[in-house]
Amino acid sequence: MSIVGKRHIFLGISLAMVLASLALLLGKGLNLGIDFRGGTLLERAIPGQVSAADVRAVLTGEALARYELGGSSVQPLEEEGTEGQSVMLIRTHAFEDSSVIAEIDAALREAFGDVEVRRTELVGPVIGAELIRQAFLAVALGALGIVAYLSFRFEYRFGIAAVAALLHDAIIALGVLALLEREVNAPVIAAILTVLGYSINATIVIFDRIRENLSVRRRESLAEIVDKSIRQTITRSINTGATTLLVLLTLYFFGGSTIRDFTLTLLVGVAVGTYSSIFVSGPLWWLWRQAAERRTAPVAS
Repeated sequence: MSIVGKRHIFLGISLAMVLASLALLLGKGLNLGIDFRGGTLLERAIPGQVSAADVRAVLTGEALARYELGGSSVQPLEEEGTEGQSVMLIRTHAFEDSSVIAEIDAALREAFGDVEVRRTELVGPVIGAELIRQAFLAVALGALGIVAYLSFRFEYRFGIAAVAALLHDAIIALGVLALLEREVNAPVIAAILTVLGYSINATIVIFDRIRENLSVRRRESLAEIVDKSIRQTITRSINTGATTLLVLLTLYFFGGSTIRDFTLTLLVGVAVGTYSSIFVSGPLWWLWRQAAERRTAPVAS
């Protein structure tokens, strides 16, 4: 099968997924978590050896079900002088009525006994507007770095095509999160950045093979060179993606609810990144290179 020959199908699928994702992001929006919206911080010392999962079970139990605390973050703290106690840092959404905190403490005491109140405070977003701006700046600088590196190592068209594929992967991953109404927090953002690193690596492998084949190009057309390069690397791309997805599926089903959204983001991103590295980045580069060659071709008199 010629991937370049079927480019309209593959690029059409990608375009449809990107447009659908943008529609979801603009219409439905993302379910921003506590890291973006801020919330309430509760530090509690609980007698005995208690795990974060035990505390989370209380928060999502029947007594507190009406407050929808399933998205709360529970972090164990290790401190001196707390022998025989488990110190937990609970980050949850802001409450209009402060009596809710009293109900949470009551539920914890009923489950674990004498719970010591160490700290209760209202916190601002961990990822504020300034950090969001810095994150966008970092992504922009990273994209420029990719273009600069690939322009030096290959040619600038490779860099632009690679960045376009990265944006494709990130937009679709965020669109799936919006569709499923999964909470977007700091770990999910970390997963998106991880996906970008994974995807650019797979894309560069294919571009490197295209460059090698171009250097020994004889009678083969540009489309044949791209198809040949993809065929030579497709086994590596699929095997790497498949083994990564197997590990992520294991984490998703058996890793617990704490990392489920993080793992889901990686699952979608790795799957889409594998697709884009094989079926999107190469054809995009070919289209641009083909257009450039047509413009520079001598006009017959």
